[in-house]
Amino acid sequence: MLPARTQVAIVGAGPSGLLLGALLHKAGIDHVLIERQSPGYVLGRIRAGILEQGTVNLLREAGVGHGVDNAGIVHHSIELVFKNTRHAIDVTGLTQGKVVTAYGQTELTRDLMEHRQSLGLPTVYEATDVQLQGFEGNSPSVTFHKDGVAHTLACDFIAGCDGYHGVARASVPKNAITEYEKVYPFAWLGVLADVPPVSSHAIVYANSDRGFALCSMRSMTRSRYYVQCPSTDSVNQWSDQRFWDEIRLRLDPELSQRMQTGPSIEKSMAPLRSFVAEPMRFGRLFLAGDAAHIVPPTGAKGLNLAASDVKYLSSAFIEHYVDRSTAGIDHYSQRALARIWRAERFSWWLTSLMHQFPETGAFGQKMQEAELEYLVNSPALSTSLSENYVGLPLDFAT
Repeated sequence: MLPARTQVAIVGAGPSGLLLGALLHKAGIDHVLIERQSPGYVLGRIRAGILEQGTVNLLREAGVGHGVDNAGIVHHSIELVFKNTRHAIDVTGLTQGKVVTAYGQTELTRDLMEHRQSLGLPTVYEATDVQLQGFEGNSPSVTFHKDGVAHTLACDFIAGCDGYHGVARASVPKNAITEYEKVYPFAWLGVLADVPPVSSHAIVYANSDRGFALCSMRSMTRSRYYVQCPSTDSVNQWSDQRFWDEIRLRLDPELSQRMQTGPSIEKSMAPLRSFVAEPMRFGRLFLAGDAAHIVPPTGAKGLNLAASDVKYLSSAFIEHYVDRSTAGIDHYSQRALARIWRAERFSWWLTSLMHQFPETGAFGQKMQEAELEYLVNSPALSTSLSENYVGLPLDFAT
């Protein structure tokens, strides 16, 4: 039986909504989670797989760190390929011991779902006609239908964790929000395959005159690979054989020869964009994760930014209910956006450095190669890359 009232209504049951719920439950704050899709649909999203140390620590704090601790694969370096040569960047050495961890979003979401289910926390999946009301005043509520029955959930606050296409941001009056966007003239074709990763200890970023390529992993037996392609391409234009042939041409000879191939178990096309909505608070409605911002996947910041939003937002609610302070709520948007824009800058810079842009031609390729040469030979620039890659501290913006 759903309650008629709760303290926090969370709209969206992706990783950010589920993680927020876990943190609020641990603090003793009542909440209800409302999701328009089915659990299977949510789990079927094949997305990010690189977690910053701050994200891993937050999962542990929420009581859901067992999966990443048991199955996550720690990376101490990244590898850059350009001019058919591969260069290792010692990320851990350049950041005083920090690491990133490879752990798929599907596995992370499953951990969060199972944790929530084990606690018996109120969750509504396949909610339809979801509407947010009253958040500009003191009596917000969420209305929705479930199995043909209308429900109204009164609450103190609404957390919009429902993604770029969700109802939360769309409910904000147009004159109250400013949106910034850059759409890139290419996409990523991603392939998931049950083959060993070409590099078991690092993510590989490749720049070539044929376009960008990325070699990542989900486990020691499952790999996630990408190639840059025109945004007008469709998945059915890319057979498995065409994909494997193309990605090999973008890597250095040793990696190309080492790569093991196999049938794809998932293949998808992802457009690249940068997007930020300001502010992230509207009265008693708060945006978090993809509802407020999108980054190109190049820097692996999307899921990690969502986690930092959740950290700030959960802390704000805890301060409100436990410490009787409004400071966290009042400063949530400013605090989150300061970190978001730094991550947007890093993702834009790395995307600009590694991809082929149609308008820049051969000159642009030479400029990228010159900057990459400088990067791998400059301790200062390599350190800057590493610091951003492992993630700026969660208190960086304060």
